Amino acid sequence: MRKRLPSVSRRAVRGFTLLEMIVVLVIIGLIMGLVGPRLFRQADKAKVQTAETQVRMLRGALETMRLDLGRFPTQEEGLQLLTSRPADQAVGQRWQGPYLEDGVPQDPWGNPYQYSPRPSGHHAITLYSFGADGQAGGEGNDADIGQLPTQ
Repeated sequence: MRKRLPSVSRRAVRGFTLLEMIVVLVIIGLIMGLVGPRLFRQADKAKVQTAETQVRMLRGALETMRLDLGRFPTQEEGLQLLTSRPADQAVGQRWQGPYLEDGVPQDPWGNPYQYSPRPSGHHAITLYSFGADGQAGGEGNDADIGQLPTQ
């Protein structure tokens, strides 16, 4: 005698309907529409904080190098003097670098930091990032970050 398996309804085997799938996708889309912008704002905030930290780190390396050389890099030497011995023999003998282990970093948006030996406010040098837009000025995440040039 054969045992009969309990019958399974056709509905249980059929799966989800197209309408049910569309409803689920709409719900997921609404959730991402609410949560997504908040996540992107946090990522933008983190990049701004990273740029601020890198400016402080570069300033510290420049100050250390200034103690060895007796001066900050010229405009022409720029931040590369932190990692490369200067061509001038007299200055090269006092250079104790490299002052950065991994080279001069780019800002969090992939742009070079702006450097000038001219004073900036109460700082001895000008050192900053153009921010998210990669251009001078701006507001919010596009604002320049660091020791900005005085007008």
